[in-house]
Amino acid sequence: MTQTPDLRPTEQRPARIAPQSGTGFRLSRGETLVVIDPMGEQVADLMAFAADEPAEWLSSGRTFDYNETIYLTSGHKLYSNRSRVMFTLLRDDVGRHDFLLTPCSPETFELLYPPGTAEGHPSCFGNLVAAFAPFGIQPDQIPTTLNIFMNVLVDASGRLHIGPPVSRPGQRLELRAEMDLIVGLTACSAEGSNNGTFKPIDFYVLPAKEDQSRLGGTQDRNHSH
Repeated sequence: MTQTPDLRPTEQRPARIAPQSGTGFRLSRGETLVVIDPMGEQVADLMAFAADEPAEWLSSGRTFDYNETIYLTSGHKLYSNRSRVMFTLLRDDVGRHDFLLTPCSPETFELLYPPGTAEGHPSCFGNLVAAFAPFGIQPDQIPTTLNIFMNVLVDASGRLHIGPPVSRPGQRLELRAEMDLIVGLTACSAEGSNNGTFKPIDFYVLPAKEDQSRLGGTQDRNHSH
């Protein structure tokens, strides 16, 4: 995706990520990334790195620890591996996302899917590798992703079950950047995560001045750890 400012995706002109593909882009502090499921039941994998220091990345462990929940929604903050806030979640139409599972990879399809599935199969990991390559971010730097709209259920024994996404057409998640970031975003490639189909993901960026009233009275969820 081009980084020319006047060609950035906007609410009037959102960008579309084709099924089983991804993109990478810069997001400035104060801007809000709006991720939309245009057709319903489609997961989007998101990863972010600090723009000035790619050794700092979005951390599921820190985020779960400081928010004291694995169920993230409006008002929660997403932390880096260095315990700095990377995003604040604003509008959340769905209320069910996953930050437990890694992006699907060729190995995912080899180990968890029928024999032969992996051959030539696109993956979110591969799409993120390609998206981050122009920014000098290496494959081994890509950790667990925020899997937007993914419906992962945890039973009483701790076993994980992947259900169909509950997102309906046009529903969205808004994430405000709390530092300058490099972001990778995909339209997930795993059949099991998307109720057996592959669909696009739309997104756009709101300038900082437009998001000030989108989440009022957010409780500060910082903890000392």
